[in-house]
Amino acid sequence: MDTSLVIAVICGTTREGRQSMRAAQWLADFGRQRGVEIIFVDPKDYRLPPDGAPEDGRDPRYSDVTARADAFFIVTPEYNHGYPGSLKRLLDSEDENYLHKPVVLAGVSNGPWGGTRACEALLPVLRTLGLAVSSRTVYFPRIQEIFDEQGVMKPDFVEGYTKSTQGAYDDLIWLARALKTARAQP
Repeated sequence: MDTSLVIAVICGTTREGRQSMRAAQWLADFGRQRGVEIIFVDPKDYRLPPDGAPEDGRDPRYSDVTARADAFFIVTPEYNHGYPGSLKRLLDSEDENYLHKPVVLAGVSNGPWGGTRACEALLPVLRTLGLAVSSRTVYFPRIQEIFDEQGVMKPDFVEGYTKSTQGAYDDLIWLARALKTARAQP
């Protein structure tokens, strides 16, 4: 356990009825059980920058989150083979606060692929921002079958998602420690 580490879990969409919120909340709760500080980011709680003007549209509250965070766990739904514009606007608003910090992705879809295409489409964006992308990704295909109406993961899925999420957090925490130490060097 490392209570000195701060991980921001980012739900990537503002869409009404978003199923990915269930996965994001589950991943945040899982991280809290690992003994790290989790900051849950719901883009609906922030003023997203307008398209084409990220410098003018920064939300200082989100700037504080990205400055404090040692790592990020981004949960992105897949919409028509891509990721949501709300996630892109969040990412574009804070490029200097992402530099040399690790990130793990979780993809979500109501179809069989679990957001793989959205995660793949995000890779060049994340690398351009200077984030260290983990090789671990958690996928939630057919999200509507994994969680009940209250957002609780159904028992048949707990063991498999616990194992994959444990591996993702192990990698993210290791990278966060290493890169935090490196960033502290002159």
